[in-house]
Amino acid sequence: MVRTRKKTIMATKTFKIGEYAKGGIITAIATKTKVTIIGKEWDSSKGFSKGSDQSSAKEWTRLEVSTNDRDADRQLTMFLLDLTTSYYTDEIIDWCTSKSELNKRMFW
Repeated sequence: MVRTRKKTIMATKTFKIGEYAKGGIITAIATKTKVTIIGKEWDSSKGFSKGSDQSSAKEWTRLEVSTNDRDADRQLTMFLLDLTTSYYTDEIIDWCTSKSELNKRMFW
């Protein structure tokens, strides 16, 4: 019997939002079953432009949500609205939805 290991495909995107977000940087990590949002402080020693290398920026807040949670979309939305504007919240949620099995549930 041959066993194969399932590879966990992980997608990561860093949103360098600057003054429109607390800390200036939000990193989203999405797998099939989990979404993680990380708020980071802008590392000004690397520069101030969006093209600057912010890979060593200091993390100051984090939220991990299972895509199976009934209210995962609400948790992510509320967390992101505390960090940034509604426009960037929608952009980040849309990216997470495209990279994971995060289902937006409609409540009528």
